Amino acid sequence: MSRLARTVATLAMTCTFVVGCGNADDQQQTSSNRPLEKVTYLTSFGNFGRDSYAWVAKDKGFFREAGLDVDIKPGSGTGDNLSKVEAGAAMFTPVDLTGLLLARGNKGAQSITVVAGIQQRTMAAIISLEGNGVAAPKDLEGKKLADSPGSVVRSLFPTYAKLAGIDATKVTWVNGAPANLIGLLAGGTVAGIGQFVVGEPTVESVAKGKQAVVLPYSDVMSDLYGNVLVTTTKIAQEQPDLAKRFIAALMKGLVHSIDNPDEAGRILQKNVSAAAAAPAAAECTLMSAFVRPEGSGNVVGTIDTERVARSIKLLQDADAIPAGLAPDQFVSADLTPKP
Repeated sequence: MSRLARTVATLAMTCTFVVGCGNADDQQQTSSNRPLEKVTYLTSFGNFGRDSYAWVAKDKGFFREAGLDVDIKPGSGTGDNLSKVEAGAAMFTPVDLTGLLLARGNKGAQSITVVAGIQQRTMAAIISLEGNGVAAPKDLEGKKLADSPGSVVRSLFPTYAKLAGIDATKVTWVNGAPANLIGLLAGGTVAGIGQFVVGEPTVESVAKGKQAVVLPYSDVMSDLYGNVLVTTTKIAQEQPDLAKRFIAALMKGLVHSIDNPDEAGRILQKNVSAAAAAPAAAECTLMSAFVRPEGSGNVVGTIDTERVARSIKLLQDADAIPAGLAPDQFVSADLTPKP
């Protein structure tokens, strides 16, 4: 081949390479410049460490990688969160599955669909402090407890009381906002509050010098799930791609939070000025056993419909909900992560 021919061939190859690279760059730029889809999200209950995984997913860029711009707002418990999602004020939120079952049993939450599991067993509990005369469930009789009206802890209390041998009529409940509950307990206004078991470090950080007393609902109701991620049936059916991307990004944030609790605590504090990093990290550490309980496998977010069916039967046997409810009426098998 002559020198001229070799030069022409080299130039042709170079031009082809540049054009090809230019097209790839253009495609990548176009993809990266695609407008992010807006998603509204409510935390389960305020902004405690147990909800830091959403902030982690946002801070680490997991939502953005999924093409989503997520607006995170503090939730107020299962009942209020369900109402807001049904009303269109939010697109996704974690709620306690038992609270959802109770709502469905009372003909509520009809447009709600479960799309992922957050905690594979319930974290609902009553938390008191040493010196309040509460060491066992029966000790709650004659005491004043505080919680928000829509909280699953409060909604489920009659069933818990029945199974734990408590006379629920001898327990007084008063209303309290999520952010104020621990202060009510630490200040001695009430003898106990509705909380998740992972709230123990946060309670002790506020009630300085006093040890928390935790009465987990799971002691008498072992089959119950904890929080599950829900959306509307309309979104699940008409925007499944968006739902799948959101679920995957949120589960990535959940895994990162329980695997890196100290970082999760710092991220929460950076984004929520009222949050304290150390108690938040401690909550993430405790929550790990509920997100990945022994024998649950490595995939986070799964839902076992047979367990859901057993939960329904437990509530029916306790006369908490009527017959006729089945998992396939509100759990999306197409969207929930697979084991």
